[in-house]
Amino acid sequence: MLYSTLTPAEKRRRFRERLAGDGLLRLPGAFNPLSARLIERKGFEGVYVSGAVVSADLGLPDIGLTTLTEVAQRAHQIARMTDLPTLVDADTGFGEPMNAARTVQTMEDAGVAGLHIEDQVNPKRCGHLDGKAVVDLDTALKRIRAAADGRRDPDLLIMARTDVRAVDGLAAAVDRAKALVDAGADAVFPEAMTGLDEFEAVARAVDVPVLANMTEFGKGRLHTADQLRDAGVRVVIYPVTLLRLAMGEAARGLDEISASGTQEALLTRMQHRSDLYDLIDYQGYSTFDSNVFDFTVER
Repeated sequence: MLYSTLTPAEKRRRFRERLAGDGLLRLPGAFNPLSARLIERKGFEGVYVSGAVVSADLGLPDIGLTTLTEVAQRAHQIARMTDLPTLVDADTGFGEPMNAARTVQTMEDAGVAGLHIEDQVNPKRCGHLDGKAVVDLDTALKRIRAAADGRRDPDLLIMARTDVRAVDGLAAAVDRAKALVDAGADAVFPEAMTGLDEFEAVARAVDVPVLANMTEFGKGRLHTADQLRDAGVRVVIYPVTLLRLAMGEAARGLDEISASGTQEALLTRMQHRSDLYDLIDYQGYSTFDSNVFDFTVER
């Protein structure tokens, strides 16, 4: 009932423990708090909060228009709803290196288990679009150093994302990933890799967990969890999958209502009311309410 039974510190500790073990951690992107609860119920290992999804949810393109406050608020709403660790996309840190440090502390307060900061120029753009630009290495390293220095909970995961693969090639991405780890990154996110061999190259070059972004309609192929694990990847995100499924079905549903004048044909494709109530835990709230008010005042 209500929110997670675990403190943010405990979720961070458990996330670190899972990353230090074997296997691949799968983090679907939650587009709202209820979808985060569904992700947990379906047996996944974590929840991802995508900057692209937060932007789209506000009706905006993913070009750096969202603010730290908007992203942190949504991350907080999602993280508190699940016992799973939440990893959040913190874009470029929302400004200069000092802003990156403030971003880290704000996200700590939001209850997330980790965040990633990227090396694109500010404002950034979607990692799978053409025409990206990255900052110089010194600026990228300063962002990560500031983020690590700003951290108060040592278990908060600071992940460095690099977009240099699409700009200067794989060798540059490998070199930058190594430098970002030396600067204090606990994990690396090489964006827009084109194949398993590229993930393998990054994983061989660093001694920290590597994340793979399995976004649809992007630069690379959609590899299976087993393929990614065998390539040395430790975390995989599916950032926009649930939003795309939901919006696609919403569009088809509206078309059906417009064409037939009723939603009758859509009922079998909907989440049933009983399933929604179960996911929200109506019974738990009802029991709590009856226990609270099931008493008499002695006179």
